[in-house]
Amino acid sequence: MRDLPDAVFADVLESEDAYVLVLDLPGTTAETVDARVEGSRLYIEARREKDFPAEFDYLEEERSLFLDVEVPLPPGVTGADAEGSVDRGVLELRLPKAGAEPETMIPIDGAD
Repeated sequence: MRDLPDAVFADVLESEDAYVLVLDLPGTTAETVDARVEGSRLYIEARREKDFPAEFDYLEEERSLFLDVEVPLPPGVTGADAEGSVDRGVLELRLPKAGAEPETMIPIDGAD
């Protein structure tokens, strides 16, 4: 998980049976985030919408609209039974340590 870009703020938690990855992705929703596990790698693609008043123009733009990240997973972690949610721009992925599937899409739920 150390391969995340510097601009991505993340926490990694571990229990006996799973890891939880928490990423700050301001402006994203469940509809604009895709996460999947392929083999021993986690792929996250996210985009956010920029909304600003029409009478303004950008003087400086440093916040990316897209995030495309690929990170290695610890040994024994697969996408089987993985879960994800986005709430107010915070993505939380729960990645179980057992079970083997070659590729698994992780469903991302939005806040109610």
